[in-house]
Amino acid sequence: MDEVSLNTDPVGEDDAEDFEFVGDCAMTEYVGQTGIIQNPLPPAVAMEFETYEDVYYFYNCYAKEQGFGVRVSNTWYRKSKEKYRGKLSCSSAGFKKKSEANRPRPETRTGCPAMIKFRLMENKRWRIIEVELEHNHLISPSSGRFYKSHKHIGLGTKRTLPLVTAEEVQKIRLFRTVIIDGEGNGDADVNGEFGNNVNHSNQLKLKPGDAQAVQNFFCRMQLKDPNFFNVVDLNEKGCLRNLFWTDSRSRVAYKYFGDVVSIDTTYLADNFDVPLVSFIGVNHHGQSVLLGCGLLAGETIESYTWLFRAWLTCILGRPPQAIITDQCKTLQAAVADVFPRAYHCLSLTRIMQKVPEKLKGLFEYEAIRMALTRTVYYSLRPEEFEAAWEDMIQCHGIRDHRWIQTLYEDRRRWVPVYLKEIFLAGMFPIQQIEVSTSLFEGYLDKNTPLKEFLDKYDQALQTSYQLEALADMDSRNSSYMLKSRCYFEFQLSKLYTNEILRKFGKEVEGMYSCFSTRQLSADGPNVTYTVKEQVELNEDRRDSMDFEVFYNASEMEVLCTCGLYNFRGYLCRHALSILNQNGLEEIPPQYILSRWRKDIKRTYILDHTCSGIDINNPVHRYDHLNKSIIRVVEEGRKSQDCYKVTLQALDEILNKIHLVDKQV
Repeated sequence: MDEVSLNTDPVGEDDAEDFEFVGDCAMTEYVGQTGIIQNPLPPAVAMEFETYEDVYYFYNCYAKEQGFGVRVSNTWYRKSKEKYRGKLSCSSAGFKKKSEANRPRPETRTGCPAMIKFRLMENKRWRIIEVELEHNHLISPSSGRFYKSHKHIGLGTKRTLPLVTAEEVQKIRLFRTVIIDGEGNGDADVNGEFGNNVNHSNQLKLKPGDAQAVQNFFCRMQLKDPNFFNVVDLNEKGCLRNLFWTDSRSRVAYKYFGDVVSIDTTYLADNFDVPLVSFIGVNHHGQSVLLGCGLLAGETIESYTWLFRAWLTCILGRPPQAIITDQCKTLQAAVADVFPRAYHCLSLTRIMQKVPEKLKGLFEYEAIRMALTRTVYYSLRPEEFEAAWEDMIQCHGIRDHRWIQTLYEDRRRWVPVYLKEIFLAGMFPIQQIEVSTSLFEGYLDKNTPLKEFLDKYDQALQTSYQLEALADMDSRNSSYMLKSRCYFEFQLSKLYTNEILRKFGKEVEGMYSCFSTRQLSADGPNVTYTVKEQVELNEDRRDSMDFEVFYNASEMEVLCTCGLYNFRGYLCRHALSILNQNGLEEIPPQYILSRWRKDIKRTYILDHTCSGIDINNPVHRYDHLNKSIIRVVEEGRKSQDCYKVTLQALDEILNKIHLVDKQV
């Protein structure tokens, strides 16, 4: 094999940083092509080569064909002086160092990002681990011969690299690659995976056969659903570290129900055998709906950030309005980084479930638990909460308790009194009796093996889909049994799904427990009322509470201090009482939400139009083109005539693209 002369001119300081690792789920052993100078394959993650020089030769041939030069921007050595990783860049990468001479050197570089990174694996082969194909300058195949690096490609140095098998090609194409950089931007390759700059010591704790089970699962899902989206993160040793996936139905469901999303990390935090993290929304029946899944190696900021960026790319960069997570500093940091504009709430249910674990050993535990419950659930104003909290910690001597201190520091994220202005779509329980269940309850317990879970995954989703379909049919075909003669209930019975009507019906019934209403103040059309209600504080104690309701007759606006409308998405009994007292027979239209309506047709088919596609984002361009071409293929395979027409049309499209590419 001929020697390849390598230029070791460094690109800049950025190259000293650790690299992002991207791997192909199929773990394809080798990709190459005989006579590589003619029509070389583009570099792709998971390609493997026998030597460092083979990688350089391959990339150099590709560069000559495309019309750019190659430079070795960095090579890493072990103490034994053995090479173990490298980075090849476009010759326009980086910028020249400032000249100390009187006459400055002309700048010919553009800081071009195009490059490949590769590493020596345990099998002594060199694997490409990261690829950037996009250039920030014009390239032309006609200019390829003028670059210094291409002088080493001659007739005497032409190499033969093994052909990829048809089976390997099939494996590669089943896994579309999306390469994500540190800022969450992406580029798409003809294959498929994800990478991120994470702690290389992390990896999924897999049992024998689990990796193959993951591959089989992804293959099966992609064959059933061409719009199935999956990304995989590998560590330096090529071991699985983090996974993310979602199907087309979940991607469409986000369009309807992505305003509030709960990120469920229970299985990861509680050390289940399956370290599952799921993105959960709530549909028009108040049922949980899956919006994406992931498996993480650990509870690190890097892993969470990788997962959130993967999901954000999948949902076209449109974050939810509110996100609910467990109380975890690592999670909070990752959410703040990836979703800075979303309101981040902490799960009240999870916090209250931890009370026995965190406080059980304290003297007067039961009294502390009851005081905490009253303070959290029955404070109507922030000042009431602050006073009750101070009284609790002083009375029971728990001011220095670390967990209590943490709760207080985070109070604006989990105490209901601070969240009344955030729409939470019923996903934030505000009563003790309310409990939230996992979408995978009954399919995943602490000791469920990964292979078993992946087999049951589709079964869990099908059950969820069937429950939604049954609820749809029930809401459309059976009339809701009204529990009162109140017109508010009759009005919404024509519009809302039965389950939301059932919940709203409790508020209508509750109007009759509001036994005293009086006007506090009036300022033009703005009137403030106080509404008294008997509230059950616990099993053996009831007390009356005063709720203030603000009403503007000219704008038909009504607002109650209990905040139920934003918590649940429908008006509370106190607001209904004031509307009724002021002679309104119907609920004002601004308080009727489309997300609960049964007359809206929701189709779980991905929209292949360009609306919402960011054409400046290569990930979105790739995803949209991929969906469009799948439709063409489906039509083209129906008959021989369709096949011929499709093939001819595709050839014409390719020719036009080549012309445009040359003009650019």
